[in-house]
Amino acid sequence: MASRYRVEYALKEHRRDGFIEWIKGLLAVPFVLHAVQSDSHEINDIKTTSDARRRYAEIFFDVEKLIEDQILMQNQGNPGAGRLKQLVPSISSFFTKLPLEKAFYIEDDRRSISVRRLVCPSFNDIRLILNTAQALALAQARDPLQLVTFDGDVTLYEDGHSLVPDAQVIPRLLALLKKDLYVGVVTAAGYNEHSGDKYYQRLKGLVDAIRDSDNLTDEQKERFTVMGGESNYLFRYSVSKKGLNWIEPEEWLLEEMANWNETDILNVLDLAEQLLNELIKRLCLPATVVRKYRGVGLVPNPGCKLTREQLEETVLVTRRRLESSSSAQRIKFCAFDGGSDVWVDIASKDLGVASLQRYFGGISPKRTLHIGDQFASVGSNDFKARLSGCTVWIANPEETVTILDDLMRYIDMEEAFR
Repeated sequence: MASRYRVEYALKEHRRDGFIEWIKGLLAVPFVLHAVQSDSHEINDIKTTSDARRRYAEIFFDVEKLIEDQILMQNQGNPGAGRLKQLVPSISSFFTKLPLEKAFYIEDDRRSISVRRLVCPSFNDIRLILNTAQALALAQARDPLQLVTFDGDVTLYEDGHSLVPDAQVIPRLLALLKKDLYVGVVTAAGYNEHSGDKYYQRLKGLVDAIRDSDNLTDEQKERFTVMGGESNYLFRYSVSKKGLNWIEPEEWLLEEMANWNETDILNVLDLAEQLLNELIKRLCLPATVVRKYRGVGLVPNPGCKLTREQLEETVLVTRRRLESSSSAQRIKFCAFDGGSDVWVDIASKDLGVASLQRYFGGISPKRTLHIGDQFASVGSNDFKARLSGCTVWIANPEETVTILDDLMRYIDMEEAFR
């Protein structure tokens, strides 16, 4: 899956997030005009910090109002008329308002953004402000949060590792279940077996903690699910089985997915396999193609490592060629860079999240939160989750712990005043 260094200053066009880059541009002006100083006197420094903080906050407040206008245009069925959509054409839908000004003050206290004199507000500063704003919005919403889904690698545990019993995130996940929230892991890992043993091995620490918990009711325990292969296999915790139980596709599959033609699926996988084999030869890659039931992957040979440039070239070429295929146009697929490998999977995470929303009785996007590390515009499989719910973009498991702590604290604060 993705390296923990995937979230960085986006230097490549296909790795940039248009909305974050646009906000960076807005903040560059007050940084130059108000944060940079020639006089290092303490009194002047305090005033400079105050001016910069106020100017930054004003910009986030203005962006906040643009988002509200965009939501209004969405509700009227004309999102293209929104001012924000015109300024940032790549912007996706918003399911909640975002209190960005308040979020800025919170993150400024943590990261000393307005105190800096030589480093302007960064990609990561803005990413974390957006995360905090989303957590605040969900805690304050009239329609409370119902479903929280997570990517696996780099989100819940380190790249290529498993969820061990002493992982810091486990008590936070149990706390979500204790609040009667549905919790799902939506992962690209695809294992075509009904026992759930391989998913259990990846999530053993959490599954065992749910099984052994005396603080959760049976109903709360069975609110935990695992959606594998993007959106191809569903498992749900079973109290009677004391582990993960296979759920038949008829119970959760979206109508759109059920209507896909099997021939089209096989054609896409066959073409993807052919393309990946061709790229191994053309780029002289020390790699092997692996075929699965609903996916095809290019993985490095033992002892070898693929460079980021090789991985990105493989993803971009494969995706472009597949998109021109008639079979691929009749179904959905995702081609993504896993940090050390490349995969083409049938379906995508927006369908995985939407399937869980349907399975649990029709949960709306504004009551759904997906937390993941892959949200760059191309070659990232969390990106499409933005179509099905609210999202938080993290860089490592430690940030997942932080945002969950924030979310729970904000929810508790709101509940205390209701």
